[in-house]
Amino acid sequence: MPENHKDILQKANAAILKGDYEGFLVFCTEDTEWTFVGDRTLKGKQAVRDWMAAEYKEPPKFEVHHLVAENDFVAALGEITLKDQSGTAARHAYCDVWRFRDGRMAGLQAFVIEAGPQDRG
Repeated sequence: MPENHKDILQKANAAILKGDYEGFLVFCTEDTEWTFVGDRTLKGKQAVRDWMAAEYKEPPKFEVHHLVAENDFVAALGEITLKDQSGTAARHAYCDVWRFRDGRMAGLQAFVIEAGPQDRG
C-alpha cells in the first residue's frame, strides 16, 4: 500500500505543476486537514481550494528529492519556489508528511522554511 500512496502523491503533484488544482483536489478527502506548522491549519477541501486560489497565482515550481512511505504516511522532502503577492520568487525547503485514508490524502503536516540561494538539502 505505501508504494501506491507514493504513486498517488506523484500524480497529485503533477496536477499542481500544471496548475490543475481541481485535478489535485480529487486525490484529497473532503475532510482533509492541512497544518502548515507554525502558521495555520486548513480544514476541508474547500479551505484548501480557497488557499490555493489565493497563494498559487501561478503554479509553484518544485522538486521532490525523496519520498519515504510507511503504512498510511508518505514524507516528501524537497524544494519549492513560490511567488509572493508582488511576484517575487522565493525558494523554500520543505518536508510534507501526508496521511492517507482509503487511497486519498486525508492530512498534511507541512514544514516549510525559506532557503537561501546556496542552501541545498
